[in-house]
Amino acid sequence: MEERPYPDRYLMDVLARVSTIAAVGVSVNEVRPSNYVARFLSRRGYTVIPVNPVYAGQVAFGQKVRKTMGLIPKRNNPVDMVNIFRRSEEAGRVVDEALDKLLHRGLQVIWMQIGVVDKKAAKRAEAKGVEVLMNICPKMEYQRIGGELRMGGINTGIVSARMPVIGPGTGSY
Repeated sequence: MEERPYPDRYLMDVLARVSTIAAVGVSVNEVRPSNYVARFLSRRGYTVIPVNPVYAGQVAFGQKVRKTMGLIPKRNNPVDMVNIFRRSEEAGRVVDEALDKLLHRGLQVIWMQIGVVDKKAAKRAEAKGVEVLMNICPKMEYQRIGGELRMGGINTGIVSARMPVIGPGTGSY
């Protein structure tokens, strides 16, 4: 079996610790993968704040789409995680904006979606105390670790008789 870049226990801790997620580059089009991921996380109890200048002012996941992270209202304080749905070459700009606008609001994690990698931006974030995950999907990891993929017949690589409890505000299992 292929070695995973992040230990399951660490991923579970991140998914249990965060509760408010700024989804940067998310689409309001329900057939787009970014929308499906953000909608899934929203339905699992996370507050998902969509950020995309193309859809600014529209509503997705019960939240108004913001043009930039700097326009996320203070009532959404803290913003624990930024989930990046942008190309790798755009990730650095997103990371820098997140550090500038959200670090003082409790930013803990920057999560770059599958195919998104920017090691220099990751180093800048880590230097400020922000954890960075790259080339991985929180929805897929939530389902894999939580056992939801097993129900679909997918070998998750986890052997357990009990399902872990993960999600916003649950702490660690």
